[in-house]
Amino acid sequence: MKKAWTLLPAAVIFLLAGKPKKKITIWLAGDSTIAIKEQRVYPETGWGMPFAYFWDSTVSVRNLAKNGRSTKTFRSEGHWQKIVDNAQDGDYVFIQFGHNDEAVEKKERYAPPDSFKLNLRAFIHEVRQKKAIPVLITPVSRRKFDKEGKAAETHRVYSALTTEVARAEKTVLIDLDTKSRELYQQYGPEFSKLLFLQLEPGEHPNYPNGRNDNTHFSELGARKIAQIVLKDIRAQLPELAERIVEGTVK
Repeated sequence: MKKAWTLLPAAVIFLLAGKPKKKITIWLAGDSTIAIKEQRVYPETGWGMPFAYFWDSTVSVRNLAKNGRSTKTFRSEGHWQKIVDNAQDGDYVFIQFGHNDEAVEKKERYAPPDSFKLNLRAFIHEVRQKKAIPVLITPVSRRKFDKEGKAAETHRVYSALTTEVARAEKTVLIDLDTKSRELYQQYGPEFSKLLFLQLEPGEHPNYPNGRNDNTHFSELGARKIAQIVLKDIRAQLPELAERIVEGTVK
């Protein structure tokens, strides 16, 4: 005897199963802490690299983040326009800047506070015009500990500016600055080095003289940061969270 559901018309089975999810793209706009890295700088890893592998087949991740870019240069060099030209209804655009915007000594990158806020607002408005969903992210923290062994703030001004814009524009905010510092604190001053591009001389052929980098991540660090972002997605963006592959993020 055939099972009862096999006797149902195809249309009814379709309705019971639910409408297939629309395919979407998650766009990543940001700096070197997110960007895809060339083989010559391995094991340096942007958090956008592991982030791309946590999604089901309905999601495509387009990581357009570039080393050294600020809100100013990401637009002036045409990277932002690629998102504006290609984003579709229902896509998500994750925006994390601040590292290079705050670099006063690098005039080609520097975006003073008022300009930084205007740039973020413009990004948000342009994403919404495409019926896509903007998500602001505070700049991920650098690794820095005070004398008492407490993870110290490294982006206080520009993180506050990002938060201010998110509130004003009623935009989802992922406070990666605060949450990355919480991660470093869990590891402590010594073991947190494992999260970053910290290499002894001769330890890796790409860095024969070693590396002491407290900004850019190792593979482990990039994955841990990506998981922080994914946990916030689960908490704040339930419709997008449904597309995370089960079991990949607790």
